[in-house]
Parts: sequence; C-alpha cells; structure tokens
Amino acid sequence: MPVSLVIGLQWGDEGKGKIVDYLAKNSDVILRYQGGPNAGHTIIVDDKKYIFHHIPSGILYDGKICIIGNGTVLDPFTLKEEIINLENSGINVKEKLFISSRAHIILPFHKIYDVQMELFKKGKKKIGTTGRGIGPAYSDKYSRIGIRVSDLYSIEFKDKLSTIVNYYNNIFQTIFKIDPLPFEQIYSQLLELRGYFEEYIIDAMPVVRDYVMNNKSILLEGAQGIMLDIDYGTYPYVTSSHCGTSGASAGSGIPANKIDEIIGVLKSYTTRVGNGPFPSELLDETGETLRSVGNEFGSTTGRPRRCGWLDLVVAKYSTFLNGVSHIAITKLDVLDKFDEIKVCTGYKYKGKIIDYVPDHITDEIEPIYETLQGWNQDTSKINNFKDLPSASKDYIKFIEDFLEIPIKYISIGPGRKQIIIK
Repeated sequence: MPVSLVIGLQWGDEGKGKIVDYLAKNSDVILRYQGGPNAGHTIIVDDKKYIFHHIPSGILYDGKICIIGNGTVLDPFTLKEEIINLENSGINVKEKLFISSRAHIILPFHKIYDVQMELFKKGKKKIGTTGRGIGPAYSDKYSRIGIRVSDLYSIEFKDKLSTIVNYYNNIFQTIFKIDPLPFEQIYSQLLELRGYFEEYIIDAMPVVRDYVMNNKSILLEGAQGIMLDIDYGTYPYVTSSHCGTSGASAGSGIPANKIDEIIGVLKSYTTRVGNGPFPSELLDETGETLRSVGNEFGSTTGRPRRCGWLDLVVAKYSTFLNGVSHIAITKLDVLDKFDEIKVCTGYKYKGKIIDYVPDHITDEIEPIYETLQGWNQDTSKINNFKDLPSASKDYIKFIEDFLEIPIKYISIGPGRKQIIIK
C-alpha cells in the first residue's frame, strides 16, 4: 500500500516499534507523526537492542527516508544523544533522517514544569507523567507561545525564547517557589544545537506531498495508544496528543483519504504505565507472571507496567475509532504457559452490562470474562501459522470474530524474525 499507518490499540507499549521495523523494509519513507521522547520503541536485531524515543523505527534499514513530523514535540538535547548513540552503533543517520521545521521543541523549563506540576497535585490526581516535558510543550503549542524548530533559525529567536523563559521563571518563583533558570545559558546551548541540527531540518510538507503524489510507499508511525489519546483516552490520565488516525493526518500532512491501510497493534494481554483506570488489571500472581515473563518494564522510564488480561471492549472501541483494516497481535508467546486464558468481553457498570468504553471509567466497572483454553507449548520458534498450537489459533480466531477484523501479523518474541504472517 502507498500509505500505511501503524497505531496502538491499548495504553501504549503494544510493540508498535517491532511492527514498524518489519514493515519498513518494504517502505520508502517512515514518518513519525506525534508524541515525543516519552515513546520507547524497542527493536532487537541479532541480539542487539535499539530503543527509539524520537527517531522513526525504520532508521535501521539502508536506503530509507525517516522523518520526524510536524505533529511531534522533540527534545533537541536527547535527540542529539539518540543520534550519536546510533552512529556509534554503526547506523548511518545523517543521510536518512530529516526533521520537520514545523515540529515544536521541548526545552529545559518544560521538563521542570512537568515534574513540579505533578508534585503540585495530590493523591489520585497525579497523572503518572514521564516528566519528559511533553504536556507543557504541547500546551505552549496551543497557547501559541511555543518554539518551533524553524524558530531556531529566525532573527526573532532570542526575543521569542526570552519571552517564554521569563514566563516560566515567573511561574517557578511565584507558584512552585523554586529558582529561575538562567536565560543566557539556555540560549547559548540552543545556539550550539542549532548548528548541529541544521543539516537535518526540512520543510516537510512539500516533501511529503511529493512523495504521496509520486506513489512512494509511506509508513506512518505513532507513539502511545488510543487509550492515551487526549480526546478518546481515559482522560485525564492521557498523553497530550492525538495518537490515532486523526493525529496521523494532522501530524504528517497527509490527508486522511490518502491513507490506504491502518494496522492496529494489539498486545495479546493488556498493560498500562502510570496512573488511571484499567478494568482488566490483575493485582495477583497472574499479573506478576505476565509482568515477569513479558518483561513489562517501561523502555523509557524503567517503571513496572501494570498487567491484565486482554480487554476486547477496549480493542473494539479502538478499532472503530481508527478505522483499522488489519491487526498485528504481539507477545503471543507470553501466554505459552497458561492453562487458562481469560478475555474481557464486556463490563458490569452501574447495574448494567455494557459493551463499550464509557466516557468516565470508575472503580465501579467490573470486567466480564470468557475463559479460553491455554496451549502450554512454546510458540517462540514457530514461523508458520499452521504450526501454531490449536488452542493458540482458537485464541486468535476468538479475537478476530469479536473484533470482526482480520489478524495479519503475529509476533511470538522480541526478535526481528519472530513474526508470523497469517
């Protein structure tokens, strides 16, 4: 397909990076369209682990164009570090990576504000932010005081930066009672980074338009998952951008009617990092087993992920919202040693049984489960769908029938080659 989109159908951490890496080998352009360094897309190639926070997961292939799109917010300090780490690993970045001049920049005061605002809240009101400055940077974008990549090269840059630094220093001193940041230090650091990044910066809109018009194969990569979407996630425990199909169009400059295939990535069970509702969460030995076997620790923060059974109510909600055409299911191998596997197919809520995600999930929600037979067999070395255990094929069919969407890709391990095409 000329334009394909990969999105997460849960609360992030579904394994999107691996699916993007697999599809990137047949793509000309890989474009990251939203989010920031709170993402942590992990790819394992020949036992070497790569974790991408800004850079599209297709960067490991030669002859590909990778673009950080206008819908992202980027931290130039950590992006430089990410580029250097890749180059030290023998990955040629300079000829393949480009940054949209319309993307917004995360600056040191954004990260300080992020952390201080979380401390300012109490108890359950805390979001569980990564502290990477994502929310404040997006907030400034919509307040129209943000610094875009193109501003780094503007004659008005110093004045713009001075205005926003003064704004945050006023907040730091009057509300948070902490010391102000030194303007000249931030300014000189950014001047140095301006020179470093100059060769990467492009006005991506006309470039991407030409790729589309010339039928180049384009792969759109998002961060997080639809349940963290600013509008359709479990607000306020969400990220600060649109994670799904609508965000892909806005964040890439590609009209929605030019997106030909939408691949939703669904983990074979459910996880979540940070605070917020999680109806199928398991606070028992089974949940600990899923975390241990699945190595469920955040690649960005190292925080342990909360784990639970697959929630198909969430998946049904997500696939409809995003017009998903195919599903990639990941970490099927994590379920290899369970005698029984449960799947959430509905909720008991306020005395009623519902089959949708309500606008406000409370502790009153009780998941309704169906129990399926486990397969107790190692699937991690299988490379053909017909060779999977019959119970695992039944599990896949159950998901397909419930969602009424075909599963096309099945990941049975972290390695690049551990994937089955159905």
